[in-house]
Amino acid sequence: MDHLTLPRVEWGVASRALETVSGDAHLVQPLSGGALFAVVDGLGHGPPAAEAARAAIRSLEAWAEQPVRAVAECHERLKSTRGVVLMLAWLEGPGDSLSWLGVGNAQGVLQSGDPAQRLRQQTLVGRVGVVGRQLPPLHATRVPVAPGDVLVLATDGIRPNFMPAVVRDDPPQRVAEAILEQHWTRGDDGLVLVVRYQGAAP
Repeated sequence: MDHLTLPRVEWGVASRALETVSGDAHLVQPLSGGALFAVVDGLGHGPPAAEAARAAIRSLEAWAEQPVRAVAECHERLKSTRGVVLMLAWLEGPGDSLSWLGVGNAQGVLQSGDPAQRLRQQTLVGRVGVVGRQLPPLHATRVPVAPGDVLVLATDGIRPNFMPAVVRDDPPQRVAEAILEQHWTRGDDGLVLVVRYQGAAP
């Protein structure tokens, strides 16, 4: 497990492998005007899935400053692999906004950090497809964010009703571990990435 604090966010990640290696992977990368977050799930599990996931992460890293193009480039590079599904989200520019893009059944939820809006959350839904096999039209969606908002990205080895495990004031690493412990299906690799937005950089 890994964790790191970036200038505008804090984050944590937790994962479990069904076999000796995991076909799930994540990326947290600073950008010139923000940060990029991604979860990647290689189809199936075991070494072939892990190989596809690692190839996807390398491609996303190479094109991180252009996230939509990064997915298109990733698709080209993964045609000789099993392929992956993924969910990307990124902060960019001086304003409080988050863009996201998903392909396949990776999961995402953005939850309000405002105690007065405790029930406000937005589900991030990917378009049908598989990166490396069948790529849908790529369109990013932009939504506003506010300090304290929590973004959770997860692979399909995590049951989709994971948000009740999110405690707003807990560190993201603790939240990620709690979601994994309570909602891992135990039938596939599982990975959870939790990001708390802290506000635009001064």
